[in-house]
Amino acid sequence: MQTSELRMLVVLAEEMNMRKASERLFVSQPALSQRLQTIEKSWGLQLFIRSQKGLTLTPAGEKIVAYAQEVVLKEDKVKEEILALEGEVHGTLKLAVASIIGQHWLPSVLKTYVRKYPHAKISLITGWSSEILKSMYEDHVHLGIIRGNPEWKGMKKHLLTDTLYLVDTEIQNIEEVLHTERPFIQFKSDSSYYQEIQDWWHRQFNTSPKRTIVVDQIETCKQMALNGIGYAILPSVTLKDDEQEVFKIPLLEEDGKPIERNTWLLGFESSFELKQVKAFVEIVEEHQRDECY
Repeated sequence: MQTSELRMLVVLAEEMNMRKASERLFVSQPALSQRLQTIEKSWGLQLFIRSQKGLTLTPAGEKIVAYAQEVVLKEDKVKEEILALEGEVHGTLKLAVASIIGQHWLPSVLKTYVRKYPHAKISLITGWSSEILKSMYEDHVHLGIIRGNPEWKGMKKHLLTDTLYLVDTEIQNIEEVLHTERPFIQFKSDSSYYQEIQDWWHRQFNTSPKRTIVVDQIETCKQMALNGIGYAILPSVTLKDDEQEVFKIPLLEEDGKPIERNTWLLGFESSFELKQVKAFVEIVEEHQRDECY
C-alpha cells in the first residue's frame, strides 16, 4: 500500500465514521468508500464493518491499522529529522491541548506562530487532560498542555496559574448559594477538576446543591451562567475583565487563599529538539513575558 492509503486507514480508525473521515481527508464519501473497498480487495480481507452507527474494526483490520499507524509515525519522524537539517522552521507541530486552554489561551499564541513561521503546519487535538496524557504516552504528539498537577517523567514547564470563581448574574456572595433556587450549572471534566470542585463544595456547605444542570462543554456552561440561567464555577482563564452584568466570587481555601489551578506544557526531551517545537516554546515564553507586564 502507498503511504496515502495507510494514512487514510489511520484517519478512518480514528474517526470510525465515513463522513467525518472524508471531511478530514478532503475527499467525498463515495470516493473514500471506493478507495477502502480497493484496499480491502487487495488484502482479500474486510477491514471495517459498516453500519448505521458507523465503522467497527475487524480483527484483521486492527492488525492492519496498527501496521499503518507504525509506518505513518515512522515516516513523519524521518521527515521531521530531514526538515530539522534545514534553516527554516518546517514540519508539523503536533499539539494535544486541554479544551479550556485550546479555547481561551492558545489561539493568540498560535496566531503569532503561524504568522512568524508560515511554512510550519499545526496538528491540534483537544480534550480532557487525562486524554492528553494518553496521547503523550502513546507518542502521538510532540507537546501536551494539560491542567492540574500531573505526574510526568519528561520535560515539564509551568504555563499559567488561574483561580476559580463562582459566576452568576444575581448571587453576590457565597452564602446566598444556600438559599437560592437557581440551578448549579456544571460542565463535564476530568476527574481531578470535578473532585476539586466537589471537595470545596462540601467543605463550604456540607450539603449538595438543590438543583443542577450538567452540560458537556465549558463554553456552554459559561454562556448559560452569563445569560442568567443559573450559577457556575469557572476558571479565571475563561473569564474576561470586561464581562458585564455578572458577579465573580473567588473560591477560597480554608486559610482564605484562592483556589488555584495550574496549566503545564509537557513533552519528551527528543521533541524539544525539533525546530518547530523550539519555535513554539519560544513564542509561549514571549507570551508569558507579555502577560507579566
